[in-house]
Amino acid sequence: MDPTLAISAILVGIFGSAHCLAMCGGIACAPSFTGKGPGSPQSILLFNGGRLASYTLIGSLAGLLGHALALNPDVIVMFRSFAALLMIGMGLYIAQWWNGITVIEKVGLPLWSHLAPLAQRLRRQSHPLAPLLLGGIWGWLPCGLVYSALTWSVSSAEPGMAALLMLCFGLGTLPSMVSAGLFAYHIRQWLSRPNTRRVFGVLIISMGIWTFPFVHRLLMP
Repeated sequence: MDPTLAISAILVGIFGSAHCLAMCGGIACAPSFTGKGPGSPQSILLFNGGRLASYTLIGSLAGLLGHALALNPDVIVMFRSFAALLMIGMGLYIAQWWNGITVIEKVGLPLWSHLAPLAQRLRRQSHPLAPLLLGGIWGWLPCGLVYSALTWSVSSAEPGMAALLMLCFGLGTLPSMVSAGLFAYHIRQWLSRPNTRRVFGVLIISMGIWTFPFVHRLLMP
């Protein structure tokens, strides 16, 4: 795997964490199960481990789709361009300059409507593995940031590469998500500040511009 791609995926996860925590409120409190306080370190790690496993699985499925489409290079370029546009849209959303990306998030709502009741039941369970299963389900939560990374993974046209890209993306979100589980209120307060959202939004927009095929070729000959 190209180290540049891995680092880029991690950075997208890091910069996009503002969206995960400031705008997807429930996910920050999910490891606590009750939503009334931080979860234990073990439950938080299990929750995020399940979430990363889910991202990796989804990435491998996206890679299979990309591999099936790889016979047509124009289609792959189209996916890469669309992924770049989604990333720019997500950056604008994080910075609160444009909310159009929320339309994309509605694509996953039918699936999430079936998973959400199971997630709610798991939040009330005390079984040691419940956080792991909850994290695995939460990885399917409709999210424009995840969709942009997923579209980018499709363009890799390789299941293994796509799975690694989504894993790297998930690892990028890990520091903020683990911190949020332990210090949910303070982290979310900081990430809810307009200036914080704008900085992260501009960084995501920059990553989106960089991933456009013609821009990437110019900068990485």
